[in-house]
Amino acid sequence: MPIPTPHITAKEGDFAKTVLMPGDPLRAKFIADNYFENPRQVNDIRGMLAYTGTYKGQPISVMGSGMGMPSMGIYSYELFDSYGVENIVRVGTAGGIRKDLKMGDVVVGVGACTDTNFASNYNLPGTFAPIADYGLLQKAQKSADKLSIPLVAGNILSTDIFYVEEFQNFEAWLKMGVLAVEMEAAALYMTAARAGKSALCICSISDTIFGGEAMDADTRRTAFTRMMEVALGIVLE
Repeated sequence: MPIPTPHITAKEGDFAKTVLMPGDPLRAKFIADNYFENPRQVNDIRGMLAYTGTYKGQPISVMGSGMGMPSMGIYSYELFDSYGVENIVRVGTAGGIRKDLKMGDVVVGVGACTDTNFASNYNLPGTFAPIADYGLLQKAQKSADKLSIPLVAGNILSTDIFYVEEFQNFEAWLKMGVLAVEMEAAALYMTAARAGKSALCICSISDTIFGGEAMDADTRRTAFTRMMEVALGIVLE
């Protein structure tokens, strides 16, 4: 696909090889403003802000993905296919399913269970299991160890539906050991697999499914420094 793409107006070379992708474009701006050295804005079309700079001397970019798997699928595809991006690390929020998870805990999606039909695009003769890149996972663990930040790693759930008319059976996912629920990782992992690139999802717990706790929108945007620092440290490993 030629550049600019239908959804990204950046020029060739505007993105680093590693891109962090929060769902919220304002969180992308927060990361660039607070962590990047010499950040420059490289995209603002449709309000989906993207910035490139360095972190402790290493090139890095950040861009919003929007909400849900269709939006993540579009932006991750264009970054991989047109802009030469090699690694995308989703940094977002998740609802804790496992009952011992607390607000602010950092969860890494080794695999992404899903209720989406996204994989039908690939005409596979079976069920695809979306998984993270092991190399990125190792780097995230090393980064977390240096920061003395515990990671909880395992299966997460990527769902298409935020508001459901009837009760969603999270107890069933809990019985299968699923840690948390979010809305983008499975599409990111599938897009990366098809492109031959690498992806990882790191989330902070922003609410608890069974505990009834929840952060407000402003707190979600700014309170996840531990998750961000783990993800930023990946480029240093």
